[in-house]
Amino acid sequence: MDADVIVVGAGPTGLMLAGELRLGGAEVIVLDKLAEPTGQSRGLGFTARAMEVFDQRGLLPRFGQGESLEVSPVGHFGGVQFDFTALQGAHFGARGIPQSQTEAVLAGWATDRGADIRRGHEVLDLHDGFLDGDHVEVTAQTPDGVRRLRARYLVGCDGGKSTVRKLAGIGFPGTEATRAMFLADVTGLDLKPRYLGEALPNGMVMAAPLKEGVHRIIVCPHGAAARSADDTVTFEEVAKAWEHITGEDISGGGAEWVSFFSDATRQAAEYKRGRVLLAGDAAHIHLPAGGQGLSTGVQDAANLGWKLAAVVTGRAGEDLLDTYHAERHPVGRRLLMNTRAQGMVFLGGDQAEPLRRIITELTGYDIVRRHLAGIVSHLDIRYEVTDDAGEAAHPLLGRRLGKLPLTGPDGETDTFRLLHAGRGVLLDLAGDARVREAAAGWRGSVDVVTATASAADRGAVFAGAEAVLVRPDGHVVWTGTGGVDGLGTALACWFGAPAEG
Repeated sequence: MDADVIVVGAGPTGLMLAGELRLGGAEVIVLDKLAEPTGQSRGLGFTARAMEVFDQRGLLPRFGQGESLEVSPVGHFGGVQFDFTALQGAHFGARGIPQSQTEAVLAGWATDRGADIRRGHEVLDLHDGFLDGDHVEVTAQTPDGVRRLRARYLVGCDGGKSTVRKLAGIGFPGTEATRAMFLADVTGLDLKPRYLGEALPNGMVMAAPLKEGVHRIIVCPHGAAARSADDTVTFEEVAKAWEHITGEDISGGGAEWVSFFSDATRQAAEYKRGRVLLAGDAAHIHLPAGGQGLSTGVQDAANLGWKLAAVVTGRAGEDLLDTYHAERHPVGRRLLMNTRAQGMVFLGGDQAEPLRRIITELTGYDIVRRHLAGIVSHLDIRYEVTDDAGEAAHPLLGRRLGKLPLTGPDGETDTFRLLHAGRGVLLDLAGDARVREAAAGWRGSVDVVTATASAADRGAVFAGAEAVLVRPDGHVVWTGTGGVDGLGTALACWFGAPAEG
């Protein structure tokens, strides 16, 4: 084998996955057909949950701003603005972070941990045997000619037009594009910020400063026909569309780059087929809305990485990988639902005005603000995790454990810092020796941490739980109150059989 896992695509999803795999001890090769990163800043931030994922791995300081990373408490749903902090811990996400910076941060993190990133390598073919064999084999065009590479698993993180998905024969059902929209990084212009977008009679526009003299603009004219993926767009077209919507003439400026996107909405029928898996845009495409595409891809990688590493290193059985599709496919389906709904509200023109008014009225209610904030921030995600009785009885089960301060034997810490190593964490809040004893067979995969939380967090967050088992991706899969019933079952389910001795 050339590696345990071959990842195709060195965008945010593929690079995040490579780092996660290396944390779990898997050998990984990342193949990307581009000789160098584009440097284009398509995404300009990420959601609150993606920010938490980065924080769980200690990555926020690599963005240059540490925990003071700029976040916006005010966000929108389909252009209807409201305060996301109605939901505890929520915000609209980190803004002003170009995708090129996110990729550079994740590439540095992955290579620091030993990931082998090979640029100028384009996958050409996927050979038979990935469905029922013990490995997967691909042919790639490399700077040194055509060669074959073998690995235990192959993960396609190669975007909406994924070669891996097509070669694996995975269906990509959904809806065709109905309109074209433009984006560009423009220069030599003095534009007023329109961070959350502005809906006008002839369309919608957004504008945000990127750096001195450069603005990102998005232009969504009503009635613009869908375009072929092979089409090109010019700055002159973008400037004309901008003037048509805003009345402002920007033709005297220039552009570092221009592109277009659409409202096509599709989701892979399977996130796993044999030894081929999909993540990020290779698994789901949709109308951009608040950085959710990049953020969902990062979360796909965080969900898959520790599981795949555990399987290829022999710590867990291959059935653990079935939980990847089971957990992430519904998340992707919900993502497509919310972005389609936002598109109807934001880009529906005069016909959508009654809907915009109703949503505006509804955001006057706390319960609605909390619900919509949870959808867009991704903080509402709850995987199906049941207790021994077959019910998700405790409110934490399946949910992420937020960032909470703790006091441990070595002083002050927090729940995210405990996850920096990418291992499971069994948090003992009561100093119960039975917890450590029950988990002794999993010390190779799970850290048992005895710590105390504030009385407020013990009641409001932990809801009476005296011990919680947290997966490497931050989701709770077991809670205990005054005992260890079910703990061994949960450990075996998520972290494989206990070590002997």
